[in-house]
Amino acid sequence: MREVAEEQAAQLQAQADTQSTLSRQAAHLRHNMAHFAELVNGIVARVIVVSNADTASNGVEDGAIGAAFCHNLLGGEWLQTSYNTFGGIHNGGGIPYRKNYAGIGFTYDTARDAFIAPQPFASWVLDEATCRWGAPVPMPSEGGPWAWDEGTESWTAV
Repeated sequence: MREVAEEQAAQLQAQADTQSTLSRQAAHLRHNMAHFAELVNGIVARVIVVSNADTASNGVEDGAIGAAFCHNLLGGEWLQTSYNTFGGIHNGGGIPYRKNYAGIGFTYDTARDAFIAPQPFASWVLDEATCRWGAPVPMPSEGGPWAWDEGTESWTAV
């Protein structure tokens, strides 16, 4: 009985070690991959992940090299985007490519060099600094949860 328990414990430890190794490998891959958005008439059609090895020259990442790699592989127009960028800030301290991570249906604004989500409501206003949409009235900080009511241009408790 004791031998069986020891064998089961050894198997569980081996499984935990394998899971830990896989988690470290996945984290390594996330940090060694670049994201590129395909544009069709200025609208994001898809976003893909590309190895940093296909986006670099002499070990230095270059968005133009990655965009050319995507074009040669799949055709179309491609721009680099950062999974960690939101409102012009890269949450890992890296380069905040194009204000926001691109999503399907986002517009690429060349003047702002920014990916901008579709406007959620006609009354919402684009924040020029972050290129994110915001309600014309701040959401209440207490109560809620809240939902935007476009008809009254106000927040309503749900």
